[in-house]
Amino acid sequence: MKIRRLTKEDKFEAFLISAFCFHNRIDDVEAKREEQEADSTEDWGAFTEDGTIMARILNNRYTFVIDGQEVKTGGIGAVSTLPEYRSDGCIAGIFKELLQAAYEEGEVISTLYPFSHSFYRKQGYETVVMGNTYEMPPSALSGYSFDGTVKKWNMGEDVAPYLAIYNTFTKGYNFAAIRDEKRMLDHMKVDKPYQDRKFSYLLSKDGKDLAYVIFTDIRHDPMAILDVNECAWTCPEGFRAVLAFLERFVSDYGTVRLPLPEGIDLHRIIRSRATYDVSCSRRFAFMVRAVNAAKLLEIMEKPGDASFVIEVTGDDQIPDNNGTYRVTGSCAEKVMGEKPDLSVSIQALSQLCCGVISLEEALLRGDTVVRGKEELLEKIFVRKKIFVGEAF
Repeated sequence: MKIRRLTKEDKFEAFLISAFCFHNRIDDVEAKREEQEADSTEDWGAFTEDGTIMARILNNRYTFVIDGQEVKTGGIGAVSTLPEYRSDGCIAGIFKELLQAAYEEGEVISTLYPFSHSFYRKQGYETVVMGNTYEMPPSALSGYSFDGTVKKWNMGEDVAPYLAIYNTFTKGYNFAAIRDEKRMLDHMKVDKPYQDRKFSYLLSKDGKDLAYVIFTDIRHDPMAILDVNECAWTCPEGFRAVLAFLERFVSDYGTVRLPLPEGIDLHRIIRSRATYDVSCSRRFAFMVRAVNAAKLLEIMEKPGDASFVIEVTGDDQIPDNNGTYRVTGSCAEKVMGEKPDLSVSIQALSQLCCGVISLEEALLRGDTVVRGKEELLEKIFVRKKIFVGEAF
């Protein structure tokens, strides 16, 4: 088996593998071929000795924020193998090469949406709880009102107000992506608005933009579903404006689906006589792995005078991450012969450094051991606010 990055000539055949595995339909084959050959996304493949492509993985490039610091991030996608090669270790082989290259090229973390958590855990990834999705009839929000301006966005109009709200809202959230207007537009645009049924609304008052809601209309009997793709706000009034806006659809939809980030619990704050009508489901279809353990330890927030020693083990894909580090302020350097204060697997390290779990929770995993400075470590490794908004 040979593993390498794909060339322009490989792209379409790789796309066909993903199209087969993800049940895609292709209307215009030649147009799709041209589109794939022009795509510059980092793409990896596993090949037989005679050059037949067996599997592929995309590595989308992003800049995410971790503890206020911009970090180079990979977004793994299109993980797919043709059925006849699924016992050949193709994906594990690609990950081994892809992750090592990512380390050498400056990635700090890698992320993905798993079809199986256990499958990707073997590649060093671990679960991120993104938040909750709340389902309710619009009438459950009848206690809210908004007397400001509501404006629907149309293709070709400015997205700057939406981007400004996004930037304000995501301050302080880990995993929030740095967006420009093009990336913001990608979240809002649709090719056929009244077939795709995706709409964006801006909520303003007294000349100030307070919030936005991007949602999809899902046909469903006996009543349609309003599925919020993303919402953001700049202040508490903006959050309440979102709830009041969704209540306006009481005659149009039987159900509203509202995703909220980890740390915002609607059941604790909603002011409604119909709170029992609001159900909640956990969103945990996201995973993270440290690509460069030293850099992640350096950028994570900690007291300026903090000093501790941490041992990292179990990274089979990026062996350079394994070892013992002395962490002081914004520096993490490998040391020899020092007793660690904390021993962790690469999976636990990824969660701890990104604020996905606290030290207390990590100790329940079975691959985390505190050997000293427990009081200090409890202050450093705490849960943090998380916002996951990119799809790949």
